[in-house]
Amino acid sequence: MIKSKYRTIKTSIPNKKSLSLINDLKKFEARGMHGQVPILWNKAKDFQVFDYSGNKWIDFSSTILVANVGHSNKKVISEIKKLLKKPLLHTYSYVSKERYEYLKKLIKFTPAYLQKAFLLSSGSEATEAALKIMRYYGKYFKKRRNIILSFEGNWHGRSLGAEMMGGKKNLKNWITSHDKNIIHMPFPYPWNKDVKKDSAKFFKKNIKKIFKRKKIIPKKDISGVILETFQGWGSIFYPQNFINELKSFCKKNNILISFDEIQSGFGRTGKLFGYMHYKIKPDLICCGKGAGSGFPLSFVLGKKKIMDLPAEGEMSSTHSANPMACAVGKATINEIEEKKLIYKSKKYGKLLHNKLEEIKKQYPKLVKYVYGKGLVASIIFNESKKKKIANKICDECFARGLIVIKTGREALKIAPPLTISKEALEEGISVIGEAIKKYYN
Repeated sequence: MIKSKYRTIKTSIPNKKSLSLINDLKKFEARGMHGQVPILWNKAKDFQVFDYSGNKWIDFSSTILVANVGHSNKKVISEIKKLLKKPLLHTYSYVSKERYEYLKKLIKFTPAYLQKAFLLSSGSEATEAALKIMRYYGKYFKKRRNIILSFEGNWHGRSLGAEMMGGKKNLKNWITSHDKNIIHMPFPYPWNKDVKKDSAKFFKKNIKKIFKRKKIIPKKDISGVILETFQGWGSIFYPQNFINELKSFCKKNNILISFDEIQSGFGRTGKLFGYMHYKIKPDLICCGKGAGSGFPLSFVLGKKKIMDLPAEGEMSSTHSANPMACAVGKATINEIEEKKLIYKSKKYGKLLHNKLEEIKKQYPKLVKYVYGKGLVASIIFNESKKKKIANKICDECFARGLIVIKTGREALKIAPPLTISKEALEEGISVIGEAIKKYYN
């Protein structure tokens, strides 16, 4: 049993009520939706989650990097109520005041060179749209093969184009006809000896291998490259020299650079967008998750001349620019600005990573790496596939009143709402330390 200022566990975990409903749900819902820790959510406020039995957790997941401005943010709820009273729930692609105000705010809020946006509903839609725009670009410049480069291990969503750009082979077994002009490059993992030695050389060496094998002339054949700002499961960023080399290569060969900022955007890494750590200006940026604070809102941002390549009507979507989602999006930006959440993410991020490094030093046989920036981090464990230590530690944290992100791999991931208090952040980190200690021998 747990009782602290921010955590309460007063029943067995999972408790009978939660488990009963979760098991009943499995009768009606496809199993692909299941696999998370067995909690029956009743409500969520700021950085805490509550069930129906009086249990209370600190949330280090932000419901998978969505609740950047906190769960059930008051300003967000206020905007929802306004639309309900109006009433206005949907407008398709007809113009609404909410759509205009959000887009105006979004463009003002983001870097000046990003002049236009295309609004959508999910991260997968955003990366699919980026794929389409990159190929419109290739078509405009009469690229022969219209190739898109992406990276092994990156993740861009679950729809067909997004999954094909993604670099996880085990999740693409269902695809019967792969796009031969989506080509994956090796990811520069920091523990790779060649990457450690010279990450720029690592890029050049591997890109030359691909060109030779696939008979590619980059200037004539490649339209774009898409990068997940950090490799999701491990919060692993690219080396700076690797990005510098990529940037030079793309500029030389008239290739668009797209960053998938769906997890890293809106202050999560201690900067507005994660790509800003790399001193680069991408041509396209894909955002979702934290942009909508729980509402289905995503978008692609870019320069006017690129964003306007598709003709009128060629990029519309049923729920694009939904007025309620737009109102929520605007409230989200206002909260990030007013509460200085980007600065807070940077400040508390230093605290988080310093504490995690202390845990790493304390348990060196079990904790292999700590990665991330700002308020996103991963702990990568020394483990065999049989032991599944990471999953056990995630479950142990859950039993102690802390929700962390299961990655399905040898890592657990941490991403609390940017509104979390210092006291709650430190308490959550201490729980992780306690959970690791239990399995340390």
